[in-house]
Amino acid sequence: MELLEALSRTFDHGTTIVGGVTPDQLDAPTPCREWDVRALLAHTVGVVVNIGRGVAGEELLADMDGFPLEAGLQAQFRREADRTLAAWTKRGLEGEVDIGAGPMPAAVGLRINLLDTATHTWDLARATGQDADLPDEIAGTVLEASRVVVTDDIRSFGGFDAAVPVGATASRTDQLAAYLGRQP
Repeated sequence: MELLEALSRTFDHGTTIVGGVTPDQLDAPTPCREWDVRALLAHTVGVVVNIGRGVAGEELLADMDGFPLEAGLQAQFRREADRTLAAWTKRGLEGEVDIGAGPMPAAVGLRINLLDTATHTWDLARATGQDADLPDEIAGTVLEASRVVVTDDIRSFGGFDAAVPVGATASRTDQLAAYLGRQP
């Protein structure tokens, strides 16, 4: 699957997951030990916004994790995802972008966007009792992107634990979660 299409479909999936979060779940713990659901949502939306700004050549956010959430979380996520997708579509994957970690190849930046969104919507789904499975084709594409982006060096400071072993018959989503150090 082409990366931009995978990002679009991951944003669609994320919109569904964010829409399934209820106000009484905002203080619930998540697989990201340092964040509750509210903090994870702020980070997730903040990263989508920041990447979109970086891709469009705009000023980056000073604090992605403190991004202010609106009452209509699903509409906010969809709006920001659409802006970021439009920025990627307009810009393309040639050259370099700065999405907050310094200049990098645009294709790597897109993989980071894909990986971050897919990972954290999985985290949100698990924290709020929703179905965390991505469609297999998307999960496979994100897993391939993860293997490019998440190296042992990145694991040490990027919030990813060591990969967790899973059986050969594990779903693509479970393989992805396990690769990223999460318990499927």
